[in-house]
Amino acid sequence: MSPPPPPLGRSRKRDAQLFDPALCDTELVDVRAQFSQGRWARARSLLVGTGDDWDRRGHRVVVLAETPAATAWAREWLLAEPESADAATLLACAAVFTALRRKGSPEAAEEACRRAALLLPADPTPWLGLLLLSRAFGSEEEFSRHFDQVRARHREHHHAHHLMVAKLAERTPAAGHDPLHEVYDFAAWAAEESPADSPLAVLPVIAHAERYRVLAATHGHTFSSAAQHWSGRRARQVLRSAFDWWLEWEREDHPRNRVDLNFLAHAKLCEGRPAEAAALFHRIGSHATRAPWSYPDLDPHKAFLAARSAALGTA
Repeated sequence: MSPPPPPLGRSRKRDAQLFDPALCDTELVDVRAQFSQGRWARARSLLVGTGDDWDRRGHRVVVLAETPAATAWAREWLLAEPESADAATLLACAAVFTALRRKGSPEAAEEACRRAALLLPADPTPWLGLLLLSRAFGSEEEFSRHFDQVRARHREHHHAHHLMVAKLAERTPAAGHDPLHEVYDFAAWAAEESPADSPLAVLPVIAHAERYRVLAATHGHTFSSAAQHWSGRRARQVLRSAFDWWLEWEREDHPRNRVDLNFLAHAKLCEGRPAEAAALFHRIGSHATRAPWSYPDLDPHKAFLAARSAALGTA
């Protein structure tokens, strides 16, 4: 593993970049700025260049689709190029986020996603849009079907697996602390089914964080309940395996790499291993993610800064 960068500073500029969904994709950050101003030609080039790197395509489409003017500019692009699968997919995902903000119709968003899926059948991204939509508005059966459609096109789809884990973690909240809960089995299965270098190796850690989110919301958060959740045999096992995987593979090339590192750093602190968390914070840099620092019901900005300071000894 390459040596870590110098210790993080406290600059306001760095902290201002926290929680940017673009994460460390600097090309995407630049294109998003131009797209927000109506210059969609760079977005077109970006998505063409992304090709069938499905995790990266999904990440870039989602980030562009979340911008406030995405619907208007994607529609303009589609008018200029009516057969463009990229424009149709971006417009469909923009419709999904409009519906998630309760400013648009879920039915219209679903129809747009299905139209986009017909233009490029191999692309899991329109199905990712449907998965996000059914997470909020659909039944469990619809959600599962859409997940299967994503996975049929890309077996290791990172974002889709995270959404499935979050959904499964919400089942049987009254059951309390249960090391045999189905979310753990699903995460373990997905990790084992994937190649050795797949970031889904970290999915069992995501499962523990998402289940803790649900348990804390249902039963309340206490130090003893947190200790029980993170110090159990299964939790220790998956944390050790995930950290060892990171030391060996460190998939810096993956577009959602920082999502995994945030979850792993959070878990290492909960486990009581600040030195290991510190190594992860060095890699995270300014690319914090709201989840899991908002768990349970916390201000993610304050929680991330406090956790980083505690791990790096800068408090």
